[in-house]
Amino acid sequence: MDTHRYSASDIDAVYRVIAQRRDMRHFRPDPVAPEMLQRVLAAAHCAPSVGYMQPWRFIRVLDRALRAAIRDDVEAERLRTAEAMGERHDEFMQLKVEGMDQCAELLVVALTDGRARHVFGRRTMPEMDLASAACAIQNLWLAARAEGLGMGWVSLFEPEVLARRLDMPAGAAPIAILCLGHVDAFYDRPMLAEQGWAERLSLTDLIGVDSWPRASDDTKRSS
Repeated sequence: MDTHRYSASDIDAVYRVIAQRRDMRHFRPDPVAPEMLQRVLAAAHCAPSVGYMQPWRFIRVLDRALRAAIRDDVEAERLRTAEAMGERHDEFMQLKVEGMDQCAELLVVALTDGRARHVFGRRTMPEMDLASAACAIQNLWLAARAEGLGMGWVSLFEPEVLARRLDMPAGAAPIAILCLGHVDAFYDRPMLAEQGWAERLSLTDLIGVDSWPRASDDTKRSS
C-alpha cells in the first residue's frame, strides 16, 4: 500500500472539485469573508513556479469608479472581439462574458516586473512565467470552488490600458481579471458548452504515444 496516498474520500474530493469547477458569469453581491479570501489567495500563492520565481501579483479592485472604468474597457474590447469573429459575431454578442457588476471581489492578476532576470527554466521558454501564473490562477479557482465561491476569468482587455489604470511598474503585465463571489448555483456544464459555443474535445484524441496525437478513426469518419 502506498503510504503517501490520500484517503479515498480526500481523493474523491480532489477529483470532484476539478470536475465541478466552472467559469462563472452570474454572482450574488454579498461580500466574501476576509478569512475565506485570504485562504483562496494563499492557495494561489502555493502554486508551482518555474525556478521558484513566483511571478504572480494580485490586485484587489475596491474603488467603485475604478471598477466601472475597467468594465468599460472590457466592454470596448468585447465589441472589438465581436467584429473580429466574422460570421460568429451575432452568436458571440449573445454570450455573457463577464460578471463584473455583480461579483463581490474583482481581482487583477499580473506578471511582475523584472522577470527577465529569472533564467532558470526560461532560457529557451520565457513564457514559463505566464504558465506559472496560470497555475496560481487554477489553484485559486479550485480553492474557491471548494469554498463554494464562483470565479470567472475575464481576458477581454488591452493589457497596456489596464496596466496604466492600476499604476503597474514598467515591465509588469496584467494577464487576468477575475470575478470572485458567491453564486446561487454552479452551472451543470461549462457555460460555453451549455450555450452551444463549443464542446469539450475527446481526451483520446489529445494523447499521443511516441509522436503527435492523431485523431481516432471514429473522429475522422464523423468529420
